[in-house]
Amino acid sequence: MTRPDLLQHLGAAQSERARQGLLRRLRTVESVDGARVVIGAKTLLNFASNDYLGLAQHSALQEGLIRAARQWGVGASAAHLLGGHREEHAALEQQLAQWTRRERALLFSTGYMANLGVLQALLGETDLCVQDKLNHACLLDGARLAGCELKRYVHCDVASAQRQLQSRPERATLLASDGVFSMDGDVAPLAELAALCKTQQATLMVDDAHGIGVLGDEGAGSVAATGLAQDEVPVLMATLGKALGVAGAFVAGSATLIDGLVQFARAHVYTTAMPPALAAATRAAVDIARFETWRREKLQRLIAHFRHGAIERGIPLLVSHTPIQPVLIGASRAASVAAAKLEDEGFFVPAIRPPTVAQGQARLRVALSALHEEADIERLLNALARAVAHARRAMRKDS
Repeated sequence: MTRPDLLQHLGAAQSERARQGLLRRLRTVESVDGARVVIGAKTLLNFASNDYLGLAQHSALQEGLIRAARQWGVGASAAHLLGGHREEHAALEQQLAQWTRRERALLFSTGYMANLGVLQALLGETDLCVQDKLNHACLLDGARLAGCELKRYVHCDVASAQRQLQSRPERATLLASDGVFSMDGDVAPLAELAALCKTQQATLMVDDAHGIGVLGDEGAGSVAATGLAQDEVPVLMATLGKALGVAGAFVAGSATLIDGLVQFARAHVYTTAMPPALAAATRAAVDIARFETWRREKLQRLIAHFRHGAIERGIPLLVSHTPIQPVLIGASRAASVAAAKLEDEGFFVPAIRPPTVAQGQARLRVALSALHEEADIERLLNALARAVAHARRAMRKDS
């Protein structure tokens, strides 16, 4: 018997993806200056960044990081439970709990690790996890890691979620949903999901990676915008590397939840703590996100401007009132052609293709930021109209 070679198997899978025109590639960003990046020696206006409030290069974050690095060094050098938990971490956790109106908060090194840790700690083989079909991959992976039964419901369809919950009434159940969906930009029906979980005695978890800093009073996120309290959304996760411009993630909720995660969330227990200097930079970012309301106000104006201009030009948008504005193209090759045309005109808007989105749902994912100006939006809209038309002509020629 000849044992199959795993690397050959991986190479064959890569070759098949290349054959389908879906191969991904790394692009090195050579420099960043506000909303502009240099890639391949070309200066491009960046519409791919999740830096929604324009904080990633903010001087207050840089100063906080440098100050803390001088005091604590660059790395934490240990897991939180083994001496890696510093004053900067504790202060940030308290600040995040206050911001999200939760009793406690717990830091994780990445959002992916946070979701893996939470689901693995809460769920076991006899439990049920019900999830929106468009949830982020890490929520799905977390359920698989936990070994529970995973059921998925039609995107944002509360009746579909109810049917899945009722299919296993005897099981302890977690219903998990993105707050803002990363590829469509729409917001989950959180109030209806919370009411459903109450009647079905299920626990609701919201991943607010793309809502925190952008939505709600003081930018506290989609859960805050809906007015839901801790007992209605017992598990809240959000990331620090998008609107806050830093890196990492946190989970917020009751003392019971956080104390349990400290004991049982393997992704927290068995990894090095985030650098304390990064925690210090995040503390500065939270204050700016909360209290410099002009950033969210400007962002909302830009979103409205973009959507109005796209409709006028016949650019095919999905319904979204967040900084994530998907331009639906359909065919993967057409999306790649449109993205290349935009790059030729000075814009960085990568194509999003399967398996990140479903077959036939390839798109340009435009991400808006408070760093952009209305003139930038106008230039992008004109270039988008040309790029979409160019892609359509290319597809007709191929057919």
